[in-house]
Amino acid sequence: MNLDFTPSPLADRPGLLIRDPFRYTDTTLIVPPVLVRCLHLYDGQHSDLDVREELARLTGELAVSEVVSHLTDALSGAGFLQDERGEQLRELRHGEFVEAECRQATHAGSAYPDELEALRETMDRYMGVEPEGASTDSLVAIAAPHVSLEGGWRSYQAAYRALAPSYRDRTFVILGTSHYGEPDQFGLTRKSFSTPIGTAITDTRLVDRLAASAPNAIIMEDYCHSFEHSIEFQVIFLQHLFGADVKVVPILCGSFGKSIQARQLPEKDDRVRQFLDALGEMGSVEGGRLLWVLGVDMAHIGPRYGDEFSAAAREGKMLEVEQRDAQRIQQVNTGNAEGFWELVSENQDDLKWCGSAPIYTFLRAVPDARGELLHYDQWNIDQQSVVTFAGISFRRAESLPDTATRLPTGAAR
Repeated sequence: MNLDFTPSPLADRPGLLIRDPFRYTDTTLIVPPVLVRCLHLYDGQHSDLDVREELARLTGELAVSEVVSHLTDALSGAGFLQDERGEQLRELRHGEFVEAECRQATHAGSAYPDELEALRETMDRYMGVEPEGASTDSLVAIAAPHVSLEGGWRSYQAAYRALAPSYRDRTFVILGTSHYGEPDQFGLTRKSFSTPIGTAITDTRLVDRLAASAPNAIIMEDYCHSFEHSIEFQVIFLQHLFGADVKVVPILCGSFGKSIQARQLPEKDDRVRQFLDALGEMGSVEGGRLLWVLGVDMAHIGPRYGDEFSAAAREGKMLEVEQRDAQRIQQVNTGNAEGFWELVSENQDDLKWCGSAPIYTFLRAVPDARGELLHYDQWNIDQQSVVTFAGISFRRAESLPDTATRLPTGAAR
């Protein structure tokens, strides 16, 4: 159930492309259309005989045994079945991550250059000139996207330009979306993050403190860290600004989907409450030694995300999405965690904000933070589907004028 299924991108090879986002295997398969109609029988309840009978019915051919055997072997060999081969690959990859000295830059060479000079040139292009006049007064956090760097660079730029050079010695607590992690739990790792720029140092003292304070809420050395991009992209920007050995506390936030379905606050789950308390206490004790970074995207609209209509950035349906995003951002900026979660829970979160768990976690951990929207954007991730995101800065409430938490007029344009 953890596999990704998408239509084949190859015109001469129609069918269903299958890949494993957990990277237990690097294999991808394209299953032809007629065989796609047999895949539902690989459910642990049916046999190869059932598959042969179904394929014979679909094709009108009797000699289908060889085709079915080839399909079964291909699925098993790729590690796509819940069988001995699949379990071996899973155990191997989990073991490799536990034993690894560092968390490697999984997306280097695909999402961004894997050569240092090319990466520096790319980051210079995204960030533009050196930030001028970034305020050091009371800044406690930024929120940046985790969408493709090329698609979201303006919002990345807006968020990271808020960071002044004087923040070089802070420890950056990165709250990232866990796209594949366990719901209502938080993934931690003691591993430092290796990138083409160098090695960002994970503050194991703070990681161990959280693990001791909220053990039931935490998955330690969470394998999801090994391939998740929501934190890796933030590390790249922090290293670009502050040097390779920037200090981080990487935290993956599992979805609060159960709370959305029940329309209740996430901390109704004792594990979530335990972690939020521990994180808030850590923030209070460490104070100005920390700076928080949220790696979050917002709405996901279109067929790619299960909608039955096509979407185009800032057109048609997306104009309504923009207004609804603005309402949620306003609740975030005013520090209204309950109001934000009420909007997220409406219609079972039909906007599909994948960053809602990290945002809510931050609002509870740092309740006096107040935000300012710096940039909002929408991007067609493909021709029919759109992702929305923003750059936001957060400061302490007592240091802000009354107007600072208002949604800036036109900022969503």
